[in-house]
Amino acid sequence: MTPLTPEVLRTRLPALVAARLPGSTLDRVSVMEDGHAGLTFGFSVRDAEGAGREFVVKLAPPGVRRSGNTDVYRQAPLLAALTRAGLPVTPVLFAAADEAELGTPYIVMPRLPGRTFVVWEPHAVFAGADVAALWRQTATALAGIHAFDRQAHLADWEAPRPLAGELGRWDRILRQAPEEEWIDLGARLGAALAASVPAEGPIGVVHGDYQPGNVLFDAGRLVAVLDWELASIGDQRIDLGWLSMMSDGQSWAADWQPVAPLAPAELVAIYEAARGKAAGDTRWFHAFANYRLASIGCLNVKLHRKGQRPDPLWDRFAGSIPTLFRRGLDLLGRRP
Repeated sequence: MTPLTPEVLRTRLPALVAARLPGSTLDRVSVMEDGHAGLTFGFSVRDAEGAGREFVVKLAPPGVRRSGNTDVYRQAPLLAALTRAGLPVTPVLFAAADEAELGTPYIVMPRLPGRTFVVWEPHAVFAGADVAALWRQTATALAGIHAFDRQAHLADWEAPRPLAGELGRWDRILRQAPEEEWIDLGARLGAALAASVPAEGPIGVVHGDYQPGNVLFDAGRLVAVLDWELASIGDQRIDLGWLSMMSDGQSWAADWQPVAPLAPAELVAIYEAARGKAAGDTRWFHAFANYRLASIGCLNVKLHRKGQRPDPLWDRFAGSIPTLFRRGLDLLGRRP
């Protein structure tokens, strides 16, 4: 199976550009910066007069079963519906569910101005920015997304996922941890979560990785929410818990602190004010976010250390895994 690289795409994109953008020719192809999810590339074209346009293409990994985050095309109807509702997402210009054009399913979107705010290492463009305002906009935009009427506009997209089922998915991943302490802490947090699962809350669109690193800002203004690979239909407080975790310095090791001037409680209050109602059970969802991300980290650290998927980032992240688990236990009132 040929890996998808900018060089490979340079051989495949010209025909797509000619068919989908008549009169244009391919100019440049590059990997997108700031760690966009999945196989995400930027490309530019020029028309007959030499005017340029820039696009983003997301591709499904070749040779992998298309399900969940590997089914890139499933984002097309979701983003189309959110675009029609006037929500801040990047519109899909064209897409394909088959392999005829690029050798794998894809979606193409315009490249919008701005940068994402990576909370661990913000880009230099954010020097001097009002970072608290970026977080406030992120929380407010989440309330708008959660107000989207999926039953009216996206009823057939995907069946809702029960909260108990979402929780049960992670034990197998946790058990991949290369350190017994992590498995023990994670199992204790998983059991505490299972013993206190709240009643289902508002069911609707869930982004799945909602945080400023997946939000595009231009000149201090929120432009679009990006990277919908993990989107689902479920209890929307999953997103609020994830946003809380990302801003919570107590969830992270001392050498892996987010740039987050607003505390989780402040973000919840901003979200609730914009949504017009209380969320409820926010500490449980915060703890659940810690459990999910730490479990993901357990697997990825193992894959990195064994050389199966080398990525030095996971060496840096490893120190926060026990911290995430312990903070989750503390949020639920259990002794870490």
